Amino acid sequence: MPIHITLLVLFAALLHAGWNALLRGGADRLWSMTMMCVAVAVASAVSAAFMAPPAAASWGYAVLSALLHVGYNLFLVRSYRLGDLGQVYPISRGSSPVLITLGAAAFAGESILPGALLGIALVSGGIISLAFRGRQLSVPSLPYALGTGCFIAAYSVTDGIGARLSGAPLAYTLWMCALWGVLMPLVYIGLRDARSLFRRRPGTLTALAGGLVSLLAYGIVIYAMSEAPMGAVSALRETSVLFAALIGYLFLGEALTVRRILACVVIACGILIIG
Repeated sequence: MPIHITLLVLFAALLHAGWNALLRGGADRLWSMTMMCVAVAVASAVSAAFMAPPAAASWGYAVLSALLHVGYNLFLVRSYRLGDLGQVYPISRGSSPVLITLGAAAFAGESILPGALLGIALVSGGIISLAFRGRQLSVPSLPYALGTGCFIAAYSVTDGIGARLSGAPLAYTLWMCALWGVLMPLVYIGLRDARSLFRRRPGTLTALAGGLVSLLAYGIVIYAMSEAPMGAVSALRETSVLFAALIGYLFLGEALTVRRILACVVIACGILIIG
């Protein structure tokens, strides 16, 4: 994988860990996630207005991805309601690189070198091991965390194909994110009401800023998937758990044990193999 792609994806991983920590630390995570999507919708729509639209062949993928992103949002919020960042995040993110590799092979005809497969396996295994407490994997939100991983894999493969068909990965990203950013507030209003969504409350600016950070992070990832194998890009992106573990330790009071440090070493070895 080209070194500039590797560095870009690692930067996106840092951004991704940051906005997940913001979501986990919020009191009303559904509201926080929805406000993030409002920021995504506005920023994407304004930016897309100055760009030529992506090729028509990619629009179906953009719509499908927007719907999958809403499902991902709902599962992620539910996961954080039942579990902490240090367990939910590794399971949801660690399970996705292998699923994306399989999906890319099945739907995009991708093949990947044995060395890269080893790197992906090390990254995924190391990430998932971060969720263990002792020798047990006791996670009340396990079904939702695994479901979140499935949604990640589904929208990642969808966007990888869509970006390649679009002829303009940036424009594709903006239009897809605009659709997603509009759908999520509609879902919130259906579950609750419009008044509570737009009532100013503490954390509004933080949530809006988190949305802009998430847009930048995922835009980088879609660009990378249009230039490199999806599974390898996903594995590098999911190294955000390294940053999440550190953020959880420093700011959210979560433990950073010897087991977690060793898992981070395994993940780093996987990064070196892939990169």
